[in-house]
Amino acid sequence: MPPPLPRETRKLAPVTVAGLLIPLVVGLLLWSAWRRGVVPYEWIPLATFTPADWWYAGGTSPRDWHGAEAHVVYDGLFFAVLLYAMARLGAWAELARHLLADRRPPARAALTAGAALIALTFVWPEAFPGVGWDPLPVVAPLLSLVVLIGGGYDVLASPVLVYTLYALITAAVLWPFARLGDWPGLVRARLRARAAEGGTPAPLDPAAPAPLSHWPELRAAGERQAADLLAAELFAGRMNDVDCARIRRSLERGRTHADGLASFVDTVLRQGAAAGAHPSGARDLPGRAATHDLLLGQVRLGRCTAEERNPAAYRGAGLALEPAALATSLLVVGPSGAGKTTRLTGPVVESLTLQALTGTAAVVAVGAADAPLGPDAAYDVVVRPGDPASPYDLDLYAGLADPDEAAALLAEGLVGDVENLDARRAATVLAQLIGPYRAAHGRFPSVPVLRELLEAGPETLTALLDRLPADAAAMRRELEARIRQAGTAADAGPLLADRLSPLDRPAFAEFFGADGSDVRPFSLKSVVHHPLRVRIKLPERGHEEASRLLARLVLAQFLAAARTGTGRPHFAALVLDDATGALTTGTVRSLQRLRPHNAGVVLGLRTLGEVPEALHGPLFGAVGCRVALSGITTWDGRGFAETWGKEWVETTEVAHHTVFADQPMTRFLHALRKKITGKAVTTDAVTTRKVERERWSASELAHSVPPGHAVVSLTTAQGTHTPPVLVDLRG
Repeated sequence: MPPPLPRETRKLAPVTVAGLLIPLVVGLLLWSAWRRGVVPYEWIPLATFTPADWWYAGGTSPRDWHGAEAHVVYDGLFFAVLLYAMARLGAWAELARHLLADRRPPARAALTAGAALIALTFVWPEAFPGVGWDPLPVVAPLLSLVVLIGGGYDVLASPVLVYTLYALITAAVLWPFARLGDWPGLVRARLRARAAEGGTPAPLDPAAPAPLSHWPELRAAGERQAADLLAAELFAGRMNDVDCARIRRSLERGRTHADGLASFVDTVLRQGAAAGAHPSGARDLPGRAATHDLLLGQVRLGRCTAEERNPAAYRGAGLALEPAALATSLLVVGPSGAGKTTRLTGPVVESLTLQALTGTAAVVAVGAADAPLGPDAAYDVVVRPGDPASPYDLDLYAGLADPDEAAALLAEGLVGDVENLDARRAATVLAQLIGPYRAAHGRFPSVPVLRELLEAGPETLTALLDRLPADAAAMRRELEARIRQAGTAADAGPLLADRLSPLDRPAFAEFFGADGSDVRPFSLKSVVHHPLRVRIKLPERGHEEASRLLARLVLAQFLAAARTGTGRPHFAALVLDDATGALTTGTVRSLQRLRPHNAGVVLGLRTLGEVPEALHGPLFGAVGCRVALSGITTWDGRGFAETWGKEWVETTEVAHHTVFADQPMTRFLHALRKKITGKAVTTDAVTTRKVERERWSASELAHSVPPGHAVVSLTTAQGTHTPPVLVDLRG
């Protein structure tokens, strides 16, 4: 059952102190008058519905025990009707629910138990020492009714009947208090908590499946020795969740290959919990900030709130991310300070690095040097362009040998965000230069050399033409075409050189394929073939444009590398903590093509204004998982609202019409009811209809998402999706 809605969504009818006390005072006066026999026509119903031989002629004076017991039953019936009327007019139940709404379950149960105890003192006063008042007409009328039905007092000689009746009366008195205090729910919660703590272990069922910690798959295959060894390692604390997930994956892979199981068992017997460890030798991260379930490959992000706009099935449920959802790519939009990195991209990166240690994922985390994406020790490769101490360089040509492919990716990084220049035209110009240069020198040009070639006139290019080998006829034609274009009005070379200039700075002199550099080039193709953990720290402080260029280039290279080959055994992910300026028409078009290739991209944005407006619709359509953090603007919210669409909801409209009475008695009763309840007598006209409304409007996203929360929708590569739900990320 979903948790109750917050108190502010439950409208309580106005119940005043007078509305509570007036019915009580009127009821006491009526009961006093009834007991004294001064109520007009009090005994007419009793005489009408009982035999005449029970009474003396002309009245209701009892002739024998039948009449005496009928009087008791009649008094009890009037008391029950009077008590019900007082409770309804005084709104006792609504007042009790209002007072108990904000209480915790134990306190609510304790208060209702105390009230139930007080009620029992009025029903069974003789059971409580020191209580001297007379009992309310509850037990005696029921006993008298049993006597009348049974035909005499002999029926009360049966202890079974009497004590059963007593038990039923006590249960009837306790039932409304148990319902108000939710006693059964509290008992069930305590039993679940005790079972979770393992206070009373349940007896083992021989037919129940063996726990995973006993490695039942190995035992079923007859490898009991290996299963015992792994179980002993686990119970001794020498095996963590990374080891369990990695070894289980190796076991599943070994069972599907010939002689794979025998090789797996041999490795386990020799290495124990360290069997099949990651090539880095690491078996855990230096530290963790999120909650993970590595057997399922999930990282916990938060909990869905018990909010009216959340579907009932999701209220109170936990929210986690896994590669099946990340394979459709994830877009996170939120202003600085909203928790984009610490509560979303950071936990996702941490989960992927842990999964890389199990061999099920490879991750490339791109962000500023101070972005909280984990320490350098959590990665296998750390690329710091512009830092002389960086052991790795970034390959601008993605490790490709084909000049056309390398030129296409480099053009996407250089001019993919330029509206008045076609990336294909820029790729042609680059290919006409880097292809011949490679044919002449055996390598692609470095950044300074490429910039010189783009700015060079026909004379310089003719010198390169003369160095081409005789068998490079195709490259000669390419370079000759470039020589004819150089210096013309349509020449894109100077623009490309200007776009490349942020990388041709002294800070990057030893990077990007510089001659004589000791820094090893790193290609993103490696993450396609190996479960690597890669961190790319973009330069800052005066190199913002270079950072954007490198982010565009890394994204283009990853999208191209991830789409090569099929049947990759591990998930490949790129996380752009700040995707400002990284998205282009070509990269957005390539995002959705990742789904069948077991790869995905995580994009973080402070605002959608950092993406060209023409790409807003294609971007929302290309990603399957979307997150709107608190604090976004209505302009950003409009994109999410249009993407999430509308839904049919049932609305109920109630119109209250005041009832005007004509008769004096009716007007008096209406006035009395208004005095008691505080409301005029009305009739309700209820209209129910279905309307279509936005799941989350732009205004709600901008103003109704509390700090530390986000509206999240997820989609898996298989098409399973969740509606947008409000999630508390602070847990």
